Amino acid sequence: MNWNDFFSRVFVFDRYGELLELLSQSIWAGAILGLIGGFMGLFVMIRRQAFAVHAIAEMSFAGAALFLLLGYNVVTGSLLGSLVSALLIALLGARAQETDSIIGALMPFGLGLGILFISLYSGRSANKFSLLTGQIVSVDASQLTAISLGALVILLGLAAIWRPLLFASLDPVVAAAKGVPVRALTLIFMVLLGVATALSVQVVGSLLVLALLITPAASALQVTASPLKALILSVVFAELAMVGGILLALAGSLPISPYVTSISFLIFLICRLIRWVRLRHSASGRQLSPEPQRS
Repeated sequence: MNWNDFFSRVFVFDRYGELLELLSQSIWAGAILGLIGGFMGLFVMIRRQAFAVHAIAEMSFAGAALFLLLGYNVVTGSLLGSLVSALLIALLGARAQETDSIIGALMPFGLGLGILFISLYSGRSANKFSLLTGQIVSVDASQLTAISLGALVILLGLAAIWRPLLFASLDPVVAAAKGVPVRALTLIFMVLLGVATALSVQVVGSLLVLALLITPAASALQVTASPLKALILSVVFAELAMVGGILLALAGSLPISPYVTSISFLIFLICRLIRWVRLRHSASGRQLSPEPQRS
């Protein structure tokens, strides 16, 4: 494939206005998911549970694949798979080492089950592919409603536990000593994370959900240590990746996921560069500053 063929597949703006109107529901769904990803991703990064998202996504893929095989609603299967894995991680992972072990066991198990169910499925191959990499054109009015309701539940849940969850995420030992119900907060957060992952998998696919729930928040934390500023930047970065990825995907013949992941990773690189420049500037300032005179 030469470069002309490559760009003709990646960027095709024929009838772009018609596609924007036709798939407006997908754009709204992406914007809602970006909001969810920005909020949830911040806590995921603070709590150092990035791989938990991966494990939940794999089990979400397994649940969706099972329901696809049985002829049931794929979204319901995805949600059940996410919730089961989230509850297992929350209930069995009392300590960090236990959590890592559970996540390490769930990730290959969920992926293996998903591959098994997909292999047994004899329907359209596009249905199999969309579970892994997402499918932009599949968002209809009912799915947009479900995503909106799910986002409302997640945001209300986070608002209800925001301050104690932030405290428990930053310093769980001190929070527990102060009487904060750390284990109950962990359970609630993991359930919300399971719902967010299941919603995200519908659009970006199970393999690349990290680009929505991890990378924007990781980028924001490269340039600020303030939780509030990091939250705002995380939401902005997630929206840029999701909505920008969808708008680019409408202009090409590829799935949405490569566009979303590319934008998300580019933002991360820019934030890393900003952090590096700041550190260099700070180090140079310390070297040039005169030493205090001794009396």
